[in-house]
Amino acid sequence: MAKIDISELKLEEKMISLNRVQKVHKGGRTLRWSALVVVGDGEGYVGVGLGKASEVPEAIRKGAEAAKKALIKIPLVHGTIPHPITDSAGAARVMLRPAAHGTGVIAGGAVRAILEAAGVKDILTKSLGSANHVNIAWATMECLTNLRTVESVAATRGISVSHITGRAEEVSAAPQIEGEES
Repeated sequence: MAKIDISELKLEEKMISLNRVQKVHKGGRTLRWSALVVVGDGEGYVGVGLGKASEVPEAIRKGAEAAKKALIKIPLVHGTIPHPITDSAGAARVMLRPAAHGTGVIAGGAVRAILEAAGVKDILTKSLGSANHVNIAWATMECLTNLRTVESVAATRGISVSHITGRAEEVSAAPQIEGEES
């Protein structure tokens, strides 16, 4: 897969969750922060990253940098995804289904933030299993990574799109009407 040049994209950052983490030592507790951040351009590019640091702004910055390194391009078909998909990460499972135009983003939490950053306009989702924001985010990214268009599947198999869809190829010429000459 080709590396994505982030300098040409107008990426926007959004924090999904911020978590305070404490570790108990013999001498006391150490307080640190964990930030889950999503970056996207609203036109199919999206990435998620996790940043950890002693200070909140530093954790968010690290999360954004990690998200930019994990940027992927997802296939969009008329503002939705090309096919239904379910994937998991840890105990979290996420189901994504394409929706008709005008449906909107039917999702919550981490899934909604990721899909809006990616530029998906119409989709139905369901989060199953764990409610952990980090695992749900990873499961959503796994779903988006595994999306494929009919054209890419046809190219991989070396066959035509009509062979996969079962529809006859559209004729490029307009049909003739009786009594009309061309």
